[in-house]
Amino acid sequence: MATAAPPPRHEPVMLDEVVAVLAPVLSTTGHGRPPVLVDGTLGLGGHAEALLRACPDAHLIGLDRDSAALAAAAERLHPYADRTIFVQAVYDELAEVLRRLERPRVQGVLLDLGLSSLQIDDTSRGFAYAVDAPLDMRMDRQQPLTAADVVNTYSATDLARILRTYGEERFADRISRRIVTERGERPFDTSARLVRVLESAIPAATRKSGGHPAKRTFQALRIEVNHELDALASMLPQAVAALAVGGRIAVLAYHSLEDRLVKQVLAAGATDTAPRGLPVVTEEYQPRLRLLTRGAERPSDAEVTANRRAASARFRAAERIREPHRSARAVA
Repeated sequence: MATAAPPPRHEPVMLDEVVAVLAPVLSTTGHGRPPVLVDGTLGLGGHAEALLRACPDAHLIGLDRDSAALAAAAERLHPYADRTIFVQAVYDELAEVLRRLERPRVQGVLLDLGLSSLQIDDTSRGFAYAVDAPLDMRMDRQQPLTAADVVNTYSATDLARILRTYGEERFADRISRRIVTERGERPFDTSARLVRVLESAIPAATRKSGGHPAKRTFQALRIEVNHELDALASMLPQAVAALAVGGRIAVLAYHSLEDRLVKQVLAAGATDTAPRGLPVVTEEYQPRLRLLTRGAERPSDAEVTANRRAASARFRAAERIREPHRSARAVA
C-alpha cells in the first residue's frame, strides 16, 4: 500500500467560472435585503470566500453535513463573520433550512459535489483507496452506517447492485462474490485488505488498462454510505424553487451519475411544458430556467495541470427567468 503524500494546497475547482456566473446576481441588493448565496456543500469554503470577497453586499448561508468542514470554513471565513451563517445539514434539507432562516428566496445556489479536500486529505476517514485506513467513508461521522457495515453485512446481490449502479463497475458480480467469501474468513475493517481483494477479483488485463481497480468500488461504497444521489435528486428541485427571479444555480459534478441528475433537472426547467401541437406556448407552459452553459463545461488544461482534482469536473449553471404559473406553484 502506498504511503500517503503530503496534502496539496486546497484549490477551489473552476473558481473563475463559478465567480463569473454567480457574482453578477450577488452584487446588487433587491427589495431592501442583501443578496444571499447558499453554498450547499461548503467544504473548506474556497468558492464562498472568493464570492464574499468579490461581492461585498452578499450574505452566505453555508451548509455541510461534516462538522469538521464547517469548523474549518468558519475559521477561513472569519473576516466575513457578519455576513455568514453556517448550518450542519445535508443539502436536501435546503428548503427546511431556508424556512427556518426566513429566506425562502435567494439569489444564488452553489453545489460543489463529491468529496471535499478535507475529507480526501484526512486519510483516517477511509475515502482514499491508496492509503490503509478504517473503512468509514461517512461525511457525517454521527451517522451510524459505515463502509465496513456495507461490506460486511450486505448480501452479494445488494453489493453487486450498488457496485453496478453507483460505481458503474462491470465486474460487480465477481467482486461481490469475492467480498462475501473473504468476509466469511474475517470481517473487513481496513481499506488495504479490501483493495487487495478488489485487485484479485478484476482480470489482469483490465487492471493494466482500466485505472485503479478500487476506484469504482470505493465510489460506490461512498455514495451508498452517504446516500449522495438520493440527496442530490431531492435537493436540485428545492434549489430551483428557492431561486428568486434572476437568481442563478451553479453546480460542479465529478462523475457521470451526479452530472446526469444535474443535466436532467436543469434541462427540464429550461424546456417548455406545452402539449404538442399547441400553436402558442402560453405563460403557464413557459420555461422557468435559462441555461447559462452549453452542455457541461470542463476545466482548462492549465487548471488540470495545476490541480489534478479538477480533472473530472463538469460545470453547469442556469438562471431563474420566471416564477411558476399559479397552477404549477405547488410543484415548482
